[in-house]
Amino acid sequence: MTVNEVSKIANISVRTLHYYDEINLLKPHKLTESGYRIYENEQLEKLWQILFFKELGFKLETIKKIINDPQFDKEQALMQHKKLLLEKKKRLNKIINSIDKTLKEGFDITMIDTFSMENYEKYKEEAIEKYGETAINTYKKTSKYSKKKWEEINKEANTIYKELADNMDKDVDDPYVQKLIDDWRNHITYNYYECTIDIFRGLGNLYVADERFTKNIDKTKEGLARYMKEAIIYYCDNYQG
Repeated sequence: MTVNEVSKIANISVRTLHYYDEINLLKPHKLTESGYRIYENEQLEKLWQILFFKELGFKLETIKKIINDPQFDKEQALMQHKKLLLEKKKRLNKIINSIDKTLKEGFDITMIDTFSMENYEKYKEEAIEKYGETAINTYKKTSKYSKKKWEEINKEANTIYKELADNMDKDVDDPYVQKLIDDWRNHITYNYYECTIDIFRGLGNLYVADERFTKNIDKTKEGLARYMKEAIIYYCDNYQG
């Protein structure tokens, strides 16, 4: 099976498969005389394991240990990660509900408790201690957004969506695609909250894991949510700071 065939079956880019080969995560079964990669069932099974653990949020370095080290306790690692995912799921559901409420009613400062804070004053003290006034000012700024401002934010978001959709024929590591992904991260940071690499990676996974996100993003073009997820993961994996 060629690299292009594997790419279509696994719904990942050819460049990603090349990268896995380069870092010795997934080597092809053999190379043809012309230098083309050929994969067999053994490599496909290994790829399934890689994608499975990656979907759970494991980093590539950890995945290499999981699938190559016979002493690595896969069951224990999965149980621990499942526990963390369930906690994240609970938190993300609260955030999603908050977003839905914001879209319908506008931002309310009392919704800060969505972010695991018992009340505003407690959050304010903790946020100022850790991040300074910027943390509070971000929420205060958002609470003052007018209808026109929200329209501008949505327009900018839709512009990035459309531009990404128009370039889905490119691999996710394409420089222009990565620029658009960087624009998307900046859009989130500028208009909502500081979008760290960890948060951005989580959002990318959420675009596919949560059908509400998928449905909304795919309104622009079918498959855009998954494409954005892969592009975001590549961005995060290669972010230099």
